[in-house]
Amino acid sequence: MSLPIIGITLDSEDPGGYSNMPWYALRQNYADVVVGSGGLPLALPHEPDHVANYVSKLDGLVVTGGAFDVDPSLFGATTRHDTVVTKDRRTQFEKNITEAMLAANKPVLGICGGQQLLHVILGGTLIQHIPDEVENALAHEQPNPRTEAGHNVKITPGTLLHRIVGTETLAVNSAHHQAARDISENIIINALAEDGVIEGIEDNRYRFCLGVQWHPEYLISDGDRKIIDAFVGASAA
Repeated sequence: MSLPIIGITLDSEDPGGYSNMPWYALRQNYADVVVGSGGLPLALPHEPDHVANYVSKLDGLVVTGGAFDVDPSLFGATTRHDTVVTKDRRTQFEKNITEAMLAANKPVLGICGGQQLLHVILGGTLIQHIPDEVENALAHEQPNPRTEAGHNVKITPGTLLHRIVGTETLAVNSAHHQAARDISENIIINALAEDGVIEGIEDNRYRFCLGVQWHPEYLISDGDRKIIDAFVGASAA
């Protein structure tokens, strides 16, 4: 039986460090967990003009995180926080391929920054800098290693996420300064941090459309493995 092909979006970096030319980057654990759940990972260079060709070959899409932000103009903001850093070609590609995968009703999993972009695509807006907008905010940029939990989230009963993880509380890792804010009529909030920050979203118009603010690819809990398993399983269906 053939394995479901799971596209994973790459990060992009300017010259320096690994190479004196522009280069792509992807943490190995993104691919490892897809393989561990029975999928075949395929890294996706940022080629907006070839989105249709990618989509025709993919069974599922992981939109990854990174140390950058969604351009505030994409969700109608008229101001831009000083901390905002964008990667415009990457975001354009990820936006195009996510919209195309959803239009084809193929499974999409947004992780961290990928969840934020998915939120915007579904009609939501973003908090541009949590410390400036959330009173008594948790350390969403956790100081301890990403292989450990930074805080807990409360899972909303009856949601896709709740059916997947089978618990109402999940310990998660955390590495973000932005977060989902206003929602559209189609967005379902499926997880909240103790300070009220949105930690997970979904849209039940689609076969599998899920975003989580944390990094389940680190597999710090049984819930993380169940999320990856469910996504790859939906992609194989």
